[in-house]
Amino acid sequence: MIAKSDFKIVHINLNNENILIRPMEYADYDNVYQLWSTIHGFRIRSIDDSRDGIYRFLNRNPSTSIVAVNKNKQIVGAILCGHDGRTGCLYHVCVREDYRKKGIGDAMTNSCIEALKREHINKISLIAFKENEVGNKFWKDEKWSKREEINYYDLSLNDENISKYIE
Repeated sequence: MIAKSDFKIVHINLNNENILIRPMEYADYDNVYQLWSTIHGFRIRSIDDSRDGIYRFLNRNPSTSIVAVNKNKQIVGAILCGHDGRTGCLYHVCVREDYRKKGIGDAMTNSCIEALKREHINKISLIAFKENEVGNKFWKDEKWSKREEINYYDLSLNDENISKYIE
């Protein structure tokens, strides 16, 4: 596991605005959750995406999840990124609508990829809901491969972990 101090902080200059890509911290939770709540088509789980759920995720993956922060210290993008020692996974990849198509999603994804490489992870997966046209176009443009030969299965271990759809 790499230390947060080893994370390469990235700066993106957008028309006189400097966007900072840095590791996600516990203190970011409220702002990240608020961002998620504005993303059309997003799904937020009642337990997994709660403060305690995200703290557990960050404890397990302290150096791979990232946020994009604007000059006003607002979080305009975020990715939950982790791994099981074998495969990395990206969750809740999002960029605030008015900051899209400016290279932030690409820079965040590359930051996660580099963090996973430093932890000797050789493969990354993600899930994009079929109705998420913006997300699916982004991943296709980024040259990610859509898997047609597999079926994805879920088993809920907690019926209270309700998924809320953001319209």
